[in-house]
Amino acid sequence: MARKKQTFDMKKEVRKLARERVGTVPSSRPILPKPQRNKPKHKKPLTGEEDAPG
Repeated sequence: MARKKQTFDMKKEVRKLARERVGTVPSSRPILPKPQRNKPKHKKPLTGEEDAPG
């Protein structure tokens, strides 16, 4: 069976030209859970600094 002749697709052509000019899109990254994303509002004191004379 012969292969089907490919028709011209404008969307694919535009993306192809954009990739040539700008470069490939960076790969996606997994979304971290919210507690890991948010930085703590107050830093917890280190155990050595509490007991140090001062």
